[in-house]
Amino acid sequence: MLLTVDLERLRLRSGERLLDAGCGEGRHCFGALERGARVVGLDLDRGPLAGAVGPLRNRAAELGSLGEMIQGSVFQLPFENETFDKVICSEVMEHVHDYCGAARELARVTKPGGLVAVTIPTATSEHLYLRAGDDYFESPGGHIRIFKPRQLSLGLASAGLDTIGVGFAHALHTPYWVLRSIAGLPNADQSRLVQFYRHFLIRATGSKVITRVESFLNYCFPKSLILYAEKRASTSART
Repeated sequence: MLLTVDLERLRLRSGERLLDAGCGEGRHCFGALERGARVVGLDLDRGPLAGAVGPLRNRAAELGSLGEMIQGSVFQLPFENETFDKVICSEVMEHVHDYCGAARELARVTKPGGLVAVTIPTATSEHLYLRAGDDYFESPGGHIRIFKPRQLSLGLASAGLDTIGVGFAHALHTPYWVLRSIAGLPNADQSRLVQFYRHFLIRATGSKVITRVESFLNYCFPKSLILYAEKRASTSART
């Protein structure tokens, strides 16, 4: 399973409650569920949820745990203060205007001392895509900013989330999105080169050798940056 967040670095333990805000098809939800967590995924787009919620519920039932997905906004999370032990927000902040507001909501629903993992595309990869074509940033629902790590870290800190670690992931996906940008995103799936590289990525997920190679390449040209942050025990939850 292709995960951006390292659940071991998130210190996820059996029985803990985890929120995946911006869960998409739920890859982190399924990964956390297998580690014994009680999982809730949330996404603004109903489409990806439709095909994933049933399998997630079924797997949770098999494990005697909780696995649920709901539609909702990261700006108005439908949960009480300090509900979750761990929170993931993967590849969301580059899409929203008020990322500091989103960070405050993530902090609000996190227990004091709880951990939050936020992932964004690296600035290096984003500039490569921008040079390859305009579609990546001009397509509806596309990215509206290129983050620097310090910018995101300061935004999290303003919400009471102190960065305690950094990670990098998905180096092999950087060339894939460069190819898609060159081909033009609306028609990228028609490109034989894009199709070939996608097939390679699918096969790579099952290869231990390629996985080790990518782990090294993540220090050279990663696609994603992960900030691991801890909620200050003294932070008051917003009411």
